[in-house]
Amino acid sequence: MSYLADMLWHRLAGPLPGGLDKSELGYLFLPNRHMPLLMRRRATMIVNRVRMFAFLFAVLTPLWSVIDFVVFPPSLWVTLALMRLLASAAFATLLICYRPLGNLFDAYRAIAVLFAIPTAFYVGSHTLLGTYQLSELSAAIGAGYAFLPFVLLAGLSVFPLTLIENVFISSPILLAQALAGYLNWSTLNWPSFAGSFWLLMLITGVSMIAGMSQLAFMTALVRQSVRDPLTGAFSRGSGEEMLELQLGLANRNQASITVAFIDVDHFKSINDRFGHEAGDKVLITLATHITAALRRVDILVRWGGEEFVVIMPNTDLAKARTAVERLCRLGLGTAPDGTPVTASIGLAERSIDGAGDWKALIEKADQRMYHAKHNGRDRVCFGAC
Repeated sequence: MSYLADMLWHRLAGPLPGGLDKSELGYLFLPNRHMPLLMRRRATMIVNRVRMFAFLFAVLTPLWSVIDFVVFPPSLWVTLALMRLLASAAFATLLICYRPLGNLFDAYRAIAVLFAIPTAFYVGSHTLLGTYQLSELSAAIGAGYAFLPFVLLAGLSVFPLTLIENVFISSPILLAQALAGYLNWSTLNWPSFAGSFWLLMLITGVSMIAGMSQLAFMTALVRQSVRDPLTGAFSRGSGEEMLELQLGLANRNQASITVAFIDVDHFKSINDRFGHEAGDKVLITLATHITAALRRVDILVRWGGEEFVVIMPNTDLAKARTAVERLCRLGLGTAPDGTPVTASIGLAERSIDGAGDWKALIEKADQRMYHAKHNGRDRVCFGAC
């Protein structure tokens, strides 16, 4: 059974770029399984690309009125020109008012507005053009309005979206196409409409694959960039980003968050006596022991050298102290000579220590770690110690 599962995975993962792990396959289907850093960076990319599209449409949408002026009757041209100006103003507002905040809900809202504006313009213009008897060149130009849904669905491919997100965003456009056909029921050329709708579905499928491939590539890049290559813990840069994110959540919800600053005792002597390769093995073992003792929501960060930080969301000082002391009792590994590896640990909690930002929280935990080190090592310092 496991052989069949592995074979299926290789079949699925082969065409995907970026070296996606088997455990990350679910990222392509549902967004709620994404790691916070991936969510934040993906949201930023989506909003930036929404703004790029908004700029493009804000400039190009009114320019087509020149073509309309040449081929359409004055009454039709005036109405279409007003609709184009309104759409252009809406795109310009989207460009000016939206800034990337790293919030996925905000990104959803931005992309929904981006696609709602041309969808509304398409339904309105298609209905309006159906009330006029156009011929020759004007009929050819009028037929060009029917290509707007194709442009929208093709544009969906530039966004790193999951399967379910693609379905939710593309469905209104497909429904708008069906609505436009229903409004022109009596004069509709059914074979032509069915062919167009099939082509729309095909473009939607291709855009979904392109967007999911982007997401796969982005997932692999984020994973590679946020992890320390030696220990597998989060790197300092990503740790700072996660601290800012978690502390912001704690401040908004008035929740507890505790950080533990861990420094390996006598690590320099291990490197000096046994070599840097032995020191690396000690760090790898220590990171493995800490990770095994943590909860799923806790975050281990390699802060630098032999220093580690553990971020513990929704954890008060008493619970954090219990968790860290249990970790020390379980052990952090052994040195090459068989002696147990120990660490000096400082704890700091958001509300108790009045930390306004993540830097203040880390600084307080760092101070207590040094206090523990100066008072005999192999101990946990917290509160007023």
